[in-house]
Amino acid sequence: MTPVYLDNNATTRVDPCVLEAMLPMFSEVFGNPSSAHSFGASAKTAVTTAREQVRALVGAVHADEIVFTSGGTESDSLAILGALAATAGAGGATTGRSEVVISAVEHPAVKTLCASLTKTRGLVVHEIPVDGRGRIDRDAYAAALSMRTALASIMWANNETGTIFPVADLAAQAKAAGALFHTDAVQAVGRLPLGVAERMIDLLSLSGHKLGAPKGVGALYVRRGVRLGAQTIGGAQERGRRAGTENVPGIVALGAACALAAERLPSDTPRIAALRDSLEAGLFARIAEARVLGDPDSRVANTTSIAFAEVESEAVVRLLDRRGIAVSSGSACAAGSVEPSHVVRVMGVPERFARGVVRFSLSRDTTADDIARTVDCVSDVIAELRADALDPAA
Repeated sequence: MTPVYLDNNATTRVDPCVLEAMLPMFSEVFGNPSSAHSFGASAKTAVTTAREQVRALVGAVHADEIVFTSGGTESDSLAILGALAATAGAGGATTGRSEVVISAVEHPAVKTLCASLTKTRGLVVHEIPVDGRGRIDRDAYAAALSMRTALASIMWANNETGTIFPVADLAAQAKAAGALFHTDAVQAVGRLPLGVAERMIDLLSLSGHKLGAPKGVGALYVRRGVRLGAQTIGGAQERGRRAGTENVPGIVALGAACALAAERLPSDTPRIAALRDSLEAGLFARIAEARVLGDPDSRVANTTSIAFAEVESEAVVRLLDRRGIAVSSGSACAAGSVEPSHVVRVMGVPERFARGVVRFSLSRDTTADDIARTVDCVSDVIAELRADALDPAA
């Protein structure tokens, strides 16, 4: 029986069209884009095309606002460290802007970096709480912004719950305070219309393997006029913002994936949302004491995070895998932990539900048959685990 893959927030399959666009870069178009001969020119043209494709998807004005990186984590690091280096610096500086504002549910790429900077450089970080639906406390956010704020970094869509943050409003508030605004849009790119040029977003991170490109490539949008201190020093690649010979196959793949996403977004979104809703309806009709986490009124179409009472999520994931269903117990970066994720904790999910959180993340490859099979398997697994918990001999 064909496996069902519902862990697309962790990574996606490389789209066949993306692979087709990428393969010639390993053989026919193998030159270094910095080289002056025709081999280099061909590679440079391919990179230029990809940069334009990324620009179009995120809605930037200028192609040179796109900086290619190795993925979402590097993009987040370059945004935060680069912004601090160009403004206040993590240890304080002449401008007096030496603080960062983040949400309490940021991805570890942001949250862990900020925690490290607090320990090593004395960076002041304000973590803004969220409510039971994972929505940011707008009053606390406004109160944290001041003339000391160098950067606010708030994710566009949460990787575990799919909750969408009002980044346009949050960016406007940060700009009013004189601060830069960065958003980790890894889970939003290709799933939501972005239009960064119409918003006051200064920096935006994205990752190729979340939208049908391979792992190891990403990008950072840097609005024109925003100063960014380079963190990888060397050559003049990426307009001096990220040195190193370009990963041409990965960059071309990212560009192709962005072009496909732009084309398919209008039709993919309602179809995937309908499948997600069908999954939820099927599960809730058959399983008692289950609840959706996050904001059901504002979330990306492909994601549902469901908490099942009185079961362990790791056991659910393991048993589903044996049945050919791939899901996640939360963020892939926290896999293996028996404790509820930091997202679940700060949302205040009751303990009897908090340990049984399972994330289902769909893609354009997901079918109605996949959903029907998943409903059957999840219902059986939850019933089995709950029966075992009640049987003293189990």
